[in-house]
Amino acid sequence: MRFHRRLLLVGLLAAVPAMAQDATQGELSIGQGWTRAAGANGTGVGYLSIRNTGAVADRLLSASTPAARTVELHTMLREAEVMRMRPVGGIPLPPGETVTLAPGGLHLMLIGLAAPLVVGADVPLTLRFERAGTVTVPLRIQAAGARRPAH
Repeated sequence: MRFHRRLLLVGLLAAVPAMAQDATQGELSIGQGWTRAAGANGTGVGYLSIRNTGAVADRLLSASTPAARTVELHTMLREAEVMRMRPVGGIPLPPGETVTLAPGGLHLMLIGLAAPLVVGADVPLTLRFERAGTVTVPLRIQAAGARRPAH
């Protein structure tokens, strides 16, 4: 009977999604990086979570990838009844908080894709922070219509 309980517990724990930590840079933990499949010469999008475990605020200043000509930090804003994307100069990372770049909010625009983004592959993404410096993390490519990362 104890064996069955342990097996059930292990199965339940495996089913609980956790923030997959892809990298730590200074006081920052970066994880759950993903993007969607897209065609060459087009535009892609990047999402991830950044946890600031420190006592001092940091800021995401920029990002780059060899997979795209340029990467811009963006947000979504509602103007009247229309949602519009707008570039932002940086993304604040308050101490003790997690900032999530996700559909419908803050995100990364991968502009001028060098090659198609193919489901199942990874895209290397280099993030530059005001205090923590730079770190490279993977963005796992999901299906074109994905609304969240696959677990």
